[in-house]
Amino acid sequence: MEPGGFPRIGEYGFLSDCHTGALVAPDGSVEWLCVPRFDSPSVFGALLDRGAGRFRLGPHEAVPVARRYQPGTNILETTWATKTGWLVVIDALTIGPWRERPDDPHTRPPPDLDAQCVLVRAATCVQGEVPVELTCHPRFDYGRSDPVWELEHDRHTATVTADGQPPLVLTTDLNLGIEIERAEARHLLADGESCFAALAWSAEPYGPTTCSEAFNRLDQTAEYWRRWLANGTFPDHPWRIHLQRSALTLKGLTYAPSGALIAALTTSLPETPRGERNWDYRYTWIRDATFTLWSMHVLGLDEEADDFARFIGDICHAHGNRLQIMYGIGGERDLTESTLDHLSGYGGAQPVRIGNGAFDQQQNDVYGALVDSLYVHSRADRVVPPQIWPIVADQVEGAAKVWDKPDQGIWEARGPAKHYVSSKLMCWVALDRGARLAEHRAETGVAEQAKRWREIADEIQRDILERGVTDGGVMRQHYDTDALDASVLLAPLVRFLPPDHEVIRNTVLAIADRLTEHGLVLRYRVEETEDGLHGEEGTFLICSFWLVSALSEIGEPDRARELCEKLLAVAGSLGLYGEELEPLSHAHLGNFPQAFTHLALINAVAHVIADEQREPEQAATAVFTEMRAGR
Repeated sequence: MEPGGFPRIGEYGFLSDCHTGALVAPDGSVEWLCVPRFDSPSVFGALLDRGAGRFRLGPHEAVPVARRYQPGTNILETTWATKTGWLVVIDALTIGPWRERPDDPHTRPPPDLDAQCVLVRAATCVQGEVPVELTCHPRFDYGRSDPVWELEHDRHTATVTADGQPPLVLTTDLNLGIEIERAEARHLLADGESCFAALAWSAEPYGPTTCSEAFNRLDQTAEYWRRWLANGTFPDHPWRIHLQRSALTLKGLTYAPSGALIAALTTSLPETPRGERNWDYRYTWIRDATFTLWSMHVLGLDEEADDFARFIGDICHAHGNRLQIMYGIGGERDLTESTLDHLSGYGGAQPVRIGNGAFDQQQNDVYGALVDSLYVHSRADRVVPPQIWPIVADQVEGAAKVWDKPDQGIWEARGPAKHYVSSKLMCWVALDRGARLAEHRAETGVAEQAKRWREIADEIQRDILERGVTDGGVMRQHYDTDALDASVLLAPLVRFLPPDHEVIRNTVLAIADRLTEHGLVLRYRVEETEDGLHGEEGTFLICSFWLVSALSEIGEPDRARELCEKLLAVAGSLGLYGEELEPLSHAHLGNFPQAFTHLALINAVAHVIADEQREPEQAATAVFTEMRAGR
């Protein structure tokens, strides 16, 4: 437990229906749920304040003996051994046949199966007898609105409302009572008996009314996840389980109506214990696009890649080359930041933020991330569709205009703008990929355009090598410092120079040897970086996975595998990752689960497997090797 009785971040279980998600604490309490979508205000917010609402179904004893995901799913199974018997609780945000609703938000074609807008919880006594308790205590609008309950005469259904908030409908086969702001129930389950509780939200609440129906919903949801996972391509390798859990997590962080991928489920989980580095990550970052599409394609999840690419295309059609670094999951531009000062924060970390003030920062890497993502998405013949080409051209021209300007950098520093090397590197990516794509087009004037873009790419490369490299041959954080920065690990991954180039090799090894704590990678040394914030931070998991891939690229497969094994071993108890890791305690820090970490994991594992098995007859590995070389 953390200070204030908060569970460790890495111990939460993650549920999703691809519209919203929930976090379940080890004691069986749902401590985070925003409805109807990922970025809505929370109805259960105990994650950020122990009085901000939770929902529990389980025995009085709070410590389970086992927790796992049902294989191939995002369905959580928790087992308790009590003094009198054994109990298993199954939790899921259920998915079933698509049905038209007045509030249907789909911009992508609706799927055959879609979110039912219901959290289903079912308990079964598998031996002896177990007293079961149900406590449902929502606190609407991040804990700012008190609930008002209305109990129906059968005592199996109750509706809870708050001013201006959509109602929730609780159904159960237990006998409910209302205790001030809570719905509660108690029942002694005998061997072989089951009970359920379901919480529904939408214009037409649609929860199960019997235990049998609840289990049918759970079975249907399990079938959905397993069928989805079967569409992927996973190598026959001991690390397959990590790839599958990462794939399920990324799918779970996808907002199906638009195809957007959120950076994480949560807001304001601290990067520094009790510190101020607390941000809202329930949005889509353009810089994630390349790794998102690469990871989806390498795992054979082309449908998800198409939906995400179309979401990015929608944004580009709407806004041209005036791109922000992040957007709301429906394409919203205004992500104005505010604080929730009435919440204590996770473990006392304040402020608690909603919105993200970095949305209007100047970050020049966004152009390269977007163009590279379209390049990866068009990898088969290196030709983009005619309707997408104007987007590519706009973004390349945007990079050409800003590459020599300072910005806030990939880490969104809230200090003065600098000439960050990684930003210029990604501008080079935009010009390089744009030139490559243009070379395959036959329109009048495109050849000259490709030539001009190639010339600018070469100019950027020369500038980085002249001003962005120390006397020792190592890439700098920015042009006015010799400090190291893990973001330049992207250089070998985007093929800025050949992997055996002296600068690439020197840079990767310098970061591995001098920018690590207990073998794990820091973004930068905070004492060497003016980021506008105070306090320390943990090692960044995405940077550590980048180092795995970079070591593989420069011909250090043994070091790459050793680091990858270490990183896979420090996953949360359910195989999930936050943004950072405290290197001694291995406590996860930052918002959770973190999409970027899982994307980098897929890239790293693909590199290590490709190093191990390069024989062309091994089909799954051949796909990994092809994608690794595909840039």
